[in-house]
Amino acid sequence: MATAFSSIGVIQNPHCESRSVPSRKLYSAVLGSTQKFRFNPPSRSISGCSETLGKPSPIYAISEVFKEKKRKSASSSSGLLITKEEGLEVYEDMVLGRCFEDMCAQMYYRGKMFGFVHLYNGQEAVSTGFIKLLKKEDCVVSTYRDHVHALSKGIPAREVMSELFGKTTGCCRGQGGSMHMFSKEHNLIGGFAFIGEGIPVATGAAFTSKYRREALNETDCDHVTLAFFGDGTCNNGQFYECLNMAALWKLPIVFVVENNLWAIGMSHLRSTSDPEIWKKGPAFGMPGVHVDGMDVLKVREVAKEAIGRARRGEGPTLVECETYRFRGHSLADPDELRDPAEKARYAARDPIATLKKYMIDNNLANEVEFKAIDKKIDEIVEDSVEFADGSPQPSRSQLLENVFADPKGFGIGPDGRYRCEDPKFTEGTAHV
Repeated sequence: MATAFSSIGVIQNPHCESRSVPSRKLYSAVLGSTQKFRFNPPSRSISGCSETLGKPSPIYAISEVFKEKKRKSASSSSGLLITKEEGLEVYEDMVLGRCFEDMCAQMYYRGKMFGFVHLYNGQEAVSTGFIKLLKKEDCVVSTYRDHVHALSKGIPAREVMSELFGKTTGCCRGQGGSMHMFSKEHNLIGGFAFIGEGIPVATGAAFTSKYRREALNETDCDHVTLAFFGDGTCNNGQFYECLNMAALWKLPIVFVVENNLWAIGMSHLRSTSDPEIWKKGPAFGMPGVHVDGMDVLKVREVAKEAIGRARRGEGPTLVECETYRFRGHSLADPDELRDPAEKARYAARDPIATLKKYMIDNNLANEVEFKAIDKKIDEIVEDSVEFADGSPQPSRSQLLENVFADPKGFGIGPDGRYRCEDPKFTEGTAHV
């Protein structure tokens, strides 16, 4: 049984009588919903206690999002949360992410990839549930765990695998690697190696959309930005600064917390004073939402409303997706700190298996159709490896490209040659 999951934040005027406020249950069952997120803005007068005393009035921030109801779509008559076509598309995207990451592990241990490689296994419902609802013009800002976000945004598997191999055919010509996927064509504005550093970039991207629409009068610019980050990031300053700016300017952005419960080897419950991250949304004047991140259908229902709010100009939303990674923090992590029983409990809730069961139980697809998709994805992933392995390494001349804002200003001389190749440059006598 789904229960309402609401938060109420109060700043009490010392001149007003203290009042009780509705309470909520901790960690209640959560379900995705098509119900609109509701935020009650600050009231200028509550029960006769106004701002005439020159003191701030109480501020009530309310978010109720977990009352399950049927989608207002062609499938609503049957009570289903997804159509067959949508379900197969979602299944295919999640299987692509899973199989691709499994292949990455094989290639890493064979010495085809270098550095740190962070896999996404287990969290596919979050990436697919949000990104597949976007338009091509919408932006995604990722983390160091970015391969699957790139795939969901439409970057071909060949380009992602080649980037991991450090080849020129990669989406960043082999210069980004695992943690720095980027595609201007697909509006993936990067993976970022340091936690939190992508959130200001995402906030800037959302500001760009708002500026184009309101200042440049591009009325058709309704682009939305998704900022993905983990639970460990939510204790960093950039997170709070950007929540404030996004709410203040009513930016078209959705902050998506992929709470996989562990920040490397630190349990979320041990490192955060209040582990319910979603509650931080109402504190800044935006809806805060908690959803089961192991169920793509629930994630999609919440994502639809959050993205819709942003596209309609109603401002940002903070969504906490409680999920779990099936592998260690990175492929260099032996994963010995997490309780085996905990890992087994979440493995039993595999998001791919959950969607597959839902579709079979509701006669939306059969085993033959799923096997056909599995076979197709296996071929795509195998092809990506062959393509990446056979692609050329970057040339030495590419080394200093994309390092300086003006490539002719410092790194490359007027004659087109690299300054570092000029003996006088290393002697300190070259004219710069």
